[in-house]
Amino acid sequence: MIPESNVQNLMLKEEIVDTVKAGKFHIYSANNIDEGIEVLTGTNAGKKRQDGTFEEGTVNYRVNKKLKDMAEKLKEFPSAPAGEKKSEN
Repeated sequence: MIPESNVQNLMLKEEIVDTVKAGKFHIYSANNIDEGIEVLTGTNAGKKRQDGTFEEGTVNYRVNKKLKDMAEKLKEFPSAPAGEKKSEN
């Protein structure tokens, strides 16, 4: 996968071109990370809505949900009392 802006400058050995033509290898371009996510996963990346949420079932929805879940668990994790250092294990 390469940035769309680099397609015009792409130079490949003839053996690579032949392999691509034979369907054994693919080269994809993407304008942004969401396009890349969609190519790599086959799933809609999802655009952010005005309220900051994403459409359920999209990659960005799942990532956002996982980050929120992790943040909630961190809130529950006990911190060291003031003036006491946390163990670095």
